[in-house]
Amino acid sequence: MQPLFAIETQQARWARRLSGVIALWCFGLLAYGFYLQHVSGLEPCPMCIVQRYALILTLVFSAFAAYTKGSGARGLWMILAALFAVGGAFVAARQSWLQWYPPEIFSCGRDFYGMIEAFPLQKVIPMLLKGSGDCTAVDWTFLGLSIANWSFINFVAMVGAIILVWRRGCRA
Repeated sequence: MQPLFAIETQQARWARRLSGVIALWCFGLLAYGFYLQHVSGLEPCPMCIVQRYALILTLVFSAFAAYTKGSGARGLWMILAALFAVGGAFVAARQSWLQWYPPEIFSCGRDFYGMIEAFPLQKVIPMLLKGSGDCTAVDWTFLGLSIANWSFINFVAMVGAIILVWRRGCRA
């Protein structure tokens, strides 16, 4: 039987701190995305918005893991964070592919909110993953990589960090 006020192990503290770092990492990426939108004037495409939601959910679950002292609950939060980070990586990879190999027919689709208002959810998700003409545009680059490329790299690195947290501090 475990005492009521159990002493937290060094590995558990390390896992909680890294979970907090992942949450701050997501927050920083979201803040920079909003900076690019509101200060630089770049409008996000539907795939960018899906990646933002993946970042928000990864942030939330990582923050929950950072404040959870039990390794079982922390493991659950990190598995959920990993699922959304993998989803974000998938969408970023698809957007990168669309930017490298744009479709021959250029068509601009509706924005995310217009799609939600006009169509049921089961039709919106395939439309978002298919992408629109806006998703193929490369409006910003850094070191030769687009926002979608950097987003993919960050999501994959987050998944790696989440795996570290799970392996070091979530298994009993």
